[in-house]
Amino acid sequence: MVLDDTLLDDPARLADVDSGGALRAAAMAGAQVRSASERADELAAKLERHEPRALVLITRSAVGDAVARMLAALLDPGAQLPVVFADVVPSWAGPLDVVYAHTDDPGDQELAESLDRACRYGARVVLSAPDEGPVAASVAGRGVHIAPRSELAARRDFAHALTCGLQVAAVLGLVEVDFEVLADELDAEAARDHLGHESFVNPAKSLALRIAERTPLLWGLDPVATSVAGYAAYALATDAAVVSDVSEYRRAVSRTALHRSAVALSNDDDIFADPYEGDDGPAMRVMLLAVRTGAQADATRRAAEHVLTSADVLDANEEIGADEPTRAVALALRFELAALYLGLATGTVGGTGLFAPA
Repeated sequence: MVLDDTLLDDPARLADVDSGGALRAAAMAGAQVRSASERADELAAKLERHEPRALVLITRSAVGDAVARMLAALLDPGAQLPVVFADVVPSWAGPLDVVYAHTDDPGDQELAESLDRACRYGARVVLSAPDEGPVAASVAGRGVHIAPRSELAARRDFAHALTCGLQVAAVLGLVEVDFEVLADELDAEAARDHLGHESFVNPAKSLALRIAERTPLLWGLDPVATSVAGYAAYALATDAAVVSDVSEYRRAVSRTALHRSAVALSNDDDIFADPYEGDDGPAMRVMLLAVRTGAQADATRRAAEHVLTSADVLDANEEIGADEPTRAVALALRFELAALYLGLATGTVGGTGLFAPA
């Protein structure tokens, strides 16, 4: 794959290459939030006056897994409700439990059977999935099924899936989210990252160029940021064929060889050298992600920046003055758009997979 960085600053060519409308679909994240929020009253009626034994989050699909991890990280740290991750609904799930599942595969028979069993046993089931197929049929009339509004959005359904999960958590009193602010901020992020803006003022394009031809080390400075890093790694692998390392920074420190290499490259004395390009191995780019505020988060950031002096720091708090879930989802959207820009510039997504060099 060869990077054509001139493509990123040529809106007409970008639009031509993105023949499937992937950028437009990703930019509809705010609309997805509003669409999912329209079912809030129905969902609240299903879950009201219910104190569950456990919240079961289904991680069967790649997006579903990323949503579940981020949702769990965003829950109130003081919440006493156990959170269970599962590939399908566990056989023990019953009237005392709440199940949230997301899938983009309407024909997943194994998931459908487990959801049907959960409904028959009396579990409160909330499903984010396309309208058709056995998965949707498994909860019809017994659970809450919230489908993406359009087929286009269903292919870029992270915001929809996470909004549905956040609504479940909000009804259960596990998180506080202003969904109008969330939708507005995602619209604002999409506007900042619009294909018509040049790379030096477009955060997603700038991020794509920083990642290009590098192995990104996506290290979260807090659990929420680490969950965002997990989704970023998925987006980069899906759209740009980029393999990433994901870890919470405190765990990254314990992987001594990798951390030592990152420190050594970061502190290279040659001011003209790429700080993350080694002579004997692939280039690396350390990216420190931050979402959560507070004394512990600040202390972790200071410690990381002290030893990784050249690391990129993506701090959602510096740009997005909103609640924690909103900051997390907006940063995730930026990575998704960056992955798309990088994929379009290298030919891994868009049209036939080829582009016309400048």
